[in-house]
Amino acid sequence: MYRHVSRVGTKFHQGSENSANPENASAAREESKDLRRSRLHDPSWLESADPKRRNEVNGGGMNWFHDRLTRATVGSPGQSKATSMAIGIPSRIRLRFTAGVVSAVCAFHAALAASAAPDQVSLSEQTVHWSTVKYATAGENGLVKGSVDKNTIIDRTFRTRVLENRYLKVVLLPEFGGRILSIIYKPTGHEQLYRTEVGVPYGMGEGNFYYDWLMVYGGIFPTFPDAEHGRTWLKPWDFRVVTEGADEVTVSMSLTDNFEYAAAPAKFRKGSSGIEATYHVTLKADRAAVDTRLVLKNPHDKAIDYEYWTCTTLAPGSDPSNPKTTGGAEIIAPIAAYRTPAWSKNIAEGDANAGPGTSRFEKLRHFRNWPTMGIAYAAPDMQGGNFWGVINHENEEGIIRIADNTITRGLKMWTWGFPSFTNETDQRKEPNPARPYIELWAGVSDEFFHSAEFPARSEVSIPETYSPTVGMSNVTHANANILINLSAEASGATLQFFSIEPATPLRIVMKRGETVLFDDVVTADPKNGNRLFAPIPADSDAEQVRLTIGTADGMELIAATARVK
Repeated sequence: MYRHVSRVGTKFHQGSENSANPENASAAREESKDLRRSRLHDPSWLESADPKRRNEVNGGGMNWFHDRLTRATVGSPGQSKATSMAIGIPSRIRLRFTAGVVSAVCAFHAALAASAAPDQVSLSEQTVHWSTVKYATAGENGLVKGSVDKNTIIDRTFRTRVLENRYLKVVLLPEFGGRILSIIYKPTGHEQLYRTEVGVPYGMGEGNFYYDWLMVYGGIFPTFPDAEHGRTWLKPWDFRVVTEGADEVTVSMSLTDNFEYAAAPAKFRKGSSGIEATYHVTLKADRAAVDTRLVLKNPHDKAIDYEYWTCTTLAPGSDPSNPKTTGGAEIIAPIAAYRTPAWSKNIAEGDANAGPGTSRFEKLRHFRNWPTMGIAYAAPDMQGGNFWGVINHENEEGIIRIADNTITRGLKMWTWGFPSFTNETDQRKEPNPARPYIELWAGVSDEFFHSAEFPARSEVSIPETYSPTVGMSNVTHANANILINLSAEASGATLQFFSIEPATPLRIVMKRGETVLFDDVVTADPKNGNRLFAPIPADSDAEQVRLTIGTADGMELIAATARVK
């Protein structure tokens, strides 16, 4: 029996003719087990399945978007009361990213119409148009003094590479910082990353940046070997196709730090580091997340000091034509405390003291509570927590980075302050750099200008997964398969989840002690999200609820516990 997570107000949408007869459920599960081999192991399972079952297991997970809202109540093994699923429905906004680009929403509906066909990944070339105010740079990328003219806007054109599957459209910009410029989540048609409409140089002559100025474009990009955006944010990176097939496209962007800026402020490193960087970006069929791997190599016979930070500018659930962080944005990170530099201490005034030099990470989670621009660092660092990101509570869409944060232990948080949202101006009429977005950084050290050591003739590899979320108000656990928000109180356990392979049937089991609260196979809803509430019997007294989510044939994907409040 397959259960599709349904829309607002629904209990279950039943995807099998056996669902109506609970006595047949167990037999049906055994009979179809061979048809439900997870595509995590064997994508060919759909080809060998009976056509009716194939549509039930895979296509049904897509086609029910177009059905009318249905209502049904079904008992699950070990459960006497009905279990309900419901989730909010986000609005849809069509993609208008660049001339000649088809709407991501329309593309997703086309994918729905052909959902019985296998998903495929494509790679194409397109162009993106970006405007900046007028400025000029010298040969080493220093800004020519007096060249900035905010009354004159210049249009620039870049060549981009676009990776697409059924769920995502990912735009890469190798020639300006080797960055992921855009991630469109097709089920909602929304942008996940911030992108400046009009670039404006700032910080000139203040000594804060390597080239003594900066201009933000946005997206996700590697920065090294120095702090504060490093040296490579405006450099062209070499592009190469590594793998190109229907099941997977992997490309790379690479650059070697063999350059220097002679007039760099004194706090930055002199000379070139020689570090070789390659940024791999992978999109796979049937996967609603983009996977990256940044590889750094030290070619020298001696250890060197360096910094590496992945910079992300996040604006989940945005209009693709005007991506920005909204007033309902919250930073999601499994940390309890943070610290600020002395000049940023005012941003911590709303949070309680957490010990010497630190504050409790409570109010500052919310964008609306940032009074001005400022920096906050996880204190003492990420402590091994493997995810962070932003959720937009106005439509409950998010973007979450999942990684081994024992490698990138630093988390730096920065915004221009909430007034950048409330006082937002027309970028073309009043161009200024203070725009509404949340900038989160993952670093190999705990904060800027704290160097890490790069051993001689060695390599650092940083795998990352960037996953959208829908219908989730928080994230408590995550990995490269599933993101969940699990909580429990005396009346029952609540689960919100996002499956990175939405068409793969999932076996969800929730227990309190030995009491089974829920045990069944479901298919995730990639558009509206997934929420499940399992009542807890009054005679159950274990301290924790235990959750396991796996494939229908038994491979565990994620496990978690929640203390009953």
